[in-house]
Amino acid sequence: MKPSTTPSDSAHTSAFIPNFSESQFRHALGQFATGVAVVTAVNPAGGLVGLTVSSFNSVSLAPPLVLWSLALKSSSMAAVLACKHYAINVLSSEQAALATQFSAKGIDRYTGVHWHPGAWGAPLLVGAVATFECFNRSRHEEGDHIIFVGQVERCSHRDQVDPVIYHGGQFYTGGLS
Repeated sequence: MKPSTTPSDSAHTSAFIPNFSESQFRHALGQFATGVAVVTAVNPAGGLVGLTVSSFNSVSLAPPLVLWSLALKSSSMAAVLACKHYAINVLSSEQAALATQFSAKGIDRYTGVHWHPGAWGAPLLVGAVATFECFNRSRHEEGDHIIFVGQVERCSHRDQVDPVIYHGGQFYTGGLS
């Protein structure tokens, strides 16, 4: 049976103007617990790129695709756009400090970080719960972010290791394994 629609439903062709503020929206989004990852790459000049994201998600198993997003105003945007490959490092509970370090401005984000180059040079963080080495397949501008879709060419993981969780503006560690 077809659900009934009202004339206003069938005439509705675009989104309504939100009746909430940007901060209210951000707070509501913060109620969804997510994992925390660091996207790493080497730019065309050989410089290291790294940034914290909590917008990582799977897209497809065949082909293996993942996505993550980055604010248009991010200082890392130009470097990431220029990279053909990147790695997504899902942080373990022992790496919670890296979430803050890789989101800081005006510092060398790799200071004191143990890593080794992946197959295409992107840094793989030692101790990560999982790593995904990706070809920068496509990107889609939506609102104030770009959504990056990566085709996973290599991946690895560690069993029985707790991840960092982000919820309500705070990082949490431990208790899942």
